[in-house]
Amino acid sequence: MKTITKLFSIISLLALLVLALATPVQAFDGRTGENVEIKADEVIEDDVYVTANNFVLEGTVKGDLVVFGTTITINGTVDGDLIVAGQSVTINGKVTDDARIAGAALKLGKTAVVGGDVVAGSASLEVEKGSVVEGELVVGAGQALLDGEVAGDVMAGTGSLELNGEFGGDVQAEVGDPEEGGPPMPMFMSQWGIDVPSVKPGFNVGKDAKIAGNLEYTQTKDVKIPAGVVAGKTTRKEPVVEPEKVVVPPTPAERAMTWSFDLLRTIVTWILLGLFLGWLAPKFMKSLMDKVQSQPAPSFGWGVLAYAAFFFALLVILVVMIVGGILFGSLTLGGMAGTIIVTGILAIFALIVGFVLVTAFLAKIIVAWLGGKLILARIKPELAEHKVWSLVLGVVIIALLAALPYVGWLFGWLVMFLGLGALWIWGRELWQARKAA
Repeated sequence: MKTITKLFSIISLLALLVLALATPVQAFDGRTGENVEIKADEVIEDDVYVTANNFVLEGTVKGDLVVFGTTITINGTVDGDLIVAGQSVTINGKVTDDARIAGAALKLGKTAVVGGDVVAGSASLEVEKGSVVEGELVVGAGQALLDGEVAGDVMAGTGSLELNGEFGGDVQAEVGDPEEGGPPMPMFMSQWGIDVPSVKPGFNVGKDAKIAGNLEYTQTKDVKIPAGVVAGKTTRKEPVVEPEKVVVPPTPAERAMTWSFDLLRTIVTWILLGLFLGWLAPKFMKSLMDKVQSQPAPSFGWGVLAYAAFFFALLVILVVMIVGGILFGSLTLGGMAGTIIVTGILAIFALIVGFVLVTAFLAKIIVAWLGGKLILARIKPELAEHKVWSLVLGVVIIALLAALPYVGWLFGWLVMFLGLGALWIWGRELWQARKAA
């Protein structure tokens, strides 16, 4: 459920982004494609918005540059703000104003110059020696290697941080415990089209670093700062652990109570919902149970297909939203673009809600009800067709098996695929019947 909620949130943000980019069409240059390049002799007298797999700027943009892609390289000049998000982002050129960059791997090359502030969020940030940030640097990252020059203050929240450059203001750093460091970052980023440095876990200050202001760092232990590096005052702060955020492991009794309560809640919910569906649509429920009983193997197979089809449908709707928003936006039909995006969001929302209800409740209730009927038919036939007892028995058994440690999840998926496939077969037969009529 949490994964689907996150997926819907990401899709909604993307859609709103497309809407924002599609509306002010009279004031920007929009470009999209697999590979997009602004050549060295090209000068664009406007803001530029780009979506591409690979993007390279060699020329000049006399306005803001906004790029979303996989590999982004800025070798030219941006005479305005730079806003980019990608898997890897490399800046070798000049940005006269602020740079807001996000991605897995970020790098300010040795020839990079940023006239304003840099705000960066990433797994890895490298500011090479020779690069210049004329404003402040704000970074949140898994690791950061700062070898270049930053004229203003530096504010960093990282797992690992190394300072070797020159810093004209104060440095505030909150860095992870060196004893909790994981494997080197390059192990996870070797195929990302950019060289990623290996930063030693914790907070590290090189002997060639220069900090003109104060240094304030948060660490569990004192860090050795070479003499003459910090012109101002050096202060270490203890990490603040809020009492309400301290996780106390539950006792075995508490875990057992939680497990029992969750199981009871699941059983009651399935029974009440099953009784409601049996009262509301008895023929529909019976038809689905018949499909599972008579076609168990096809039901499972079609269930797996239906599960994959759901995510494919989400992808199709998302692509239509993005392409439609950009297309109609470029044709100055902002209202049409907005309609496409809003309609797409509603369709995605309806699809996700329906999918969750079917997989979390309907599919499992169908199999549980059928299972209860089959068991009662063997031990007490007169109760097999009872609307309550067969459902209660089946729900209790299915819920208990699905709650088993280590193997319960596998049984839960099997039940879900059976019920989902029965619904797929029922819908396909209904469609074929109406089509034939």
